[in-house]
Amino acid sequence: MKRIIVILLLLGVCFTSYGQRRYAADRYFKEFAYSKSAELYQQLYDKGDQSYQVISRLADSYYFTSSYTKAEGSYKKLMEQYEGIASPEHFFRYAQVLKSNGNVAESDKWLLKLKNLKGDDSRVLALEANKQYFSEYTNRPKTYVNIHNLAINTKYSDFGSFVDGGYLYFSSTRADSENKKLYKWNNQPYLNIYKSEEQRLQEGGSLDVGASEKIESLSSKFHESNAIISKDGTTLYFTRDNASGDIEKTAKLKIYRAKKQYDDTWGAIEELPFNSDDYSSGHPSLSADEGALYFVSDMPGGYGGTDLYQVSISEDGIFGEPENLGKTINTEGREMFPYIGSNNRLYFASDGHLGLGALDIFESKLEGLGYGEPVNLGAPINGPLDDFSFIIDKDRKAGYFSSNREGGKGDDDIYSFRIYQCKEAISGVVSENKTGTPISGVSVRLIDDKGEPISEQITSSDGGYSFTEIDCERKYIVVASKPEYLQNQLEQTTLDIDKKQLQANIALESLIVEDQIVINPIYFDFNLESIRADAEYELEHIVSVMKSYPEMIIRIESHTDSRGTSAYNKSLSQRRANSTRDYIVSRGISLNRIESAVGYGERQLLNNCGEDCTEEEHEQNRRSYFFIVKGADNVKSSN
Repeated sequence: MKRIIVILLLLGVCFTSYGQRRYAADRYFKEFAYSKSAELYQQLYDKGDQSYQVISRLADSYYFTSSYTKAEGSYKKLMEQYEGIASPEHFFRYAQVLKSNGNVAESDKWLLKLKNLKGDDSRVLALEANKQYFSEYTNRPKTYVNIHNLAINTKYSDFGSFVDGGYLYFSSTRADSENKKLYKWNNQPYLNIYKSEEQRLQEGGSLDVGASEKIESLSSKFHESNAIISKDGTTLYFTRDNASGDIEKTAKLKIYRAKKQYDDTWGAIEELPFNSDDYSSGHPSLSADEGALYFVSDMPGGYGGTDLYQVSISEDGIFGEPENLGKTINTEGREMFPYIGSNNRLYFASDGHLGLGALDIFESKLEGLGYGEPVNLGAPINGPLDDFSFIIDKDRKAGYFSSNREGGKGDDDIYSFRIYQCKEAISGVVSENKTGTPISGVSVRLIDDKGEPISEQITSSDGGYSFTEIDCERKYIVVASKPEYLQNQLEQTTLDIDKKQLQANIALESLIVEDQIVINPIYFDFNLESIRADAEYELEHIVSVMKSYPEMIIRIESHTDSRGTSAYNKSLSQRRANSTRDYIVSRGISLNRIESAVGYGERQLLNNCGEDCTEEEHEQNRRSYFFIVKGADNVKSSN
């Protein structure tokens, strides 16, 4: 996000010293003034200094100011000359800028090289586990639509969002009559907190805000950003650098708390007790019940550059000890900008989890006492550059995020989005295929494109069913089944038309025809009586019908082809009838429900091809029949 994020994480005050250029470059780099250090290191490199320190710091300076094209060239030179001694983070950053610049395959190759340096690096393990991630994240089902660059964005950096009382609170380095002093790191004014009234446009339109107003009561000569407000509107948390520090020393981010005053200004500003002059803490966010504060910090003991933490807040406003959210959320990279939705889902930005480039936005669901595996929100929220500071309203219909993506107005811009609201219905009638008679009591299941059941219904007396509120632009399978019918299914693709009613009628073929249970032929291999796998599948229809009608009694007849002697075929068909009976019994059907199992040998051939029979004609003769001796009337009455 072009300089400003580094400023927010590792905020410092420039100390200008014009001695030897190498000294100045190193000094600016150590003070995180990366724009200035990039300029000086580039001059040193151009004059012939190709040392490891100069090239690596030049590349890092470009990386931390989001100058990814220049960073790629510098990291490439670094790897060409110093791959053997380059640090794991240089491999990672090189992979990141390659991806941000569109070279995904090359990016993955360099990230995998980390394994030789650090075999347990979570970023490498994640890539090995999901090498198709880029396609998956780029082709997410449509969720976030109407991505809109807000009217309040300027040529400066505008980012961070929080909505309270119909106003959008955000941070900006924009210039105004009282904010003319430029910050030496990025040659922009200092950060201040602003608010703008939300303008929710017509249904389906873009979300925007009105004119902005600076929160003067929070403004100082230093940086303020990332304001959030309690539900009762009386308490505001925000980030500020430690203004009390020595101006010639590196400053740190700290979180402050302010109270609403009688004149609607903010006062009684106090620093939170877990802040430190030795590390930064910022980007506050309250839990849904406001019993905990989430924030980002580079305090010792973390997993990466910056980690996410939570700290409890008692009813009387006392803070507990900060707790790291753990390695499921935090990586060796940067985790930043936490936000807790009304459903307690955690949204945050990270460059350590697999993404589409630079910082991506992730979502994690609360599972027990902790948060589960983060899910990349995918395109169009995420892209090749920095995407961060995501919020969503309590109804999960709209929200905001920040990005320095191509086509913006400034370094960072705020974008609004809407949740895709399109829902359709699939309805139909299940009927008997020959007569067209509607069938009641049919189980109709809706299966998604991943094979997972979504919903199930039982058809009414008119054979009807209806699945409502299903996603648009998705492929579904509608499966209809009832024990005395062959199962049937239809594929149905929903459209991009909200509230569209799609018709999917399904015809079922009855297994009960007069006095028989009619299934596809039970074939046996030549000269064998064992049940084939395809025969098992067909026999399950017999089992299902008999389990549905416990009074039913059947008779099994088995036949052979004309090869072999008549006596042998009679014996073989009897063994086949017995095998068929035994399989049905093995599936839980009582033996006394099978009146008989009779083998007829070759006495009732279906064709008279004799010695000229093809193998297919012989197979037609190797068959079994299932006659209903008792219980057929019950089946007919139930239909």
